[in-house]
Amino acid sequence: MTAFTVDGEPLPFVPGQTLAAALVASGRAAWRTTRVGQRPRGVFCGIGVCFDCLVTVDGTGGQRACLVRARPGMAVTTGEDGDA
Repeated sequence: MTAFTVDGEPLPFVPGQTLAAALVASGRAAWRTTRVGQRPRGVFCGIGVCFDCLVTVDGTGGQRACLVRARPGMAVTTGEDGDA
């Protein structure tokens, strides 16, 4: 199985898929919340213009999940501002 981990759990993906696409395909519409109001956020624009889909990838925060292609074994963490 080709997978990466999200918050410590394996998530399968299709080669060429972005992190956001894999998250949405798994049924996850939101993976962080806003600092003010704790409103859920996930993929919004899907083209890297907004910052709603931020995640931390292999320890580097502030990565847009809609732009990062999934790779086997990568560690993704989610959280309030993508710096989790």
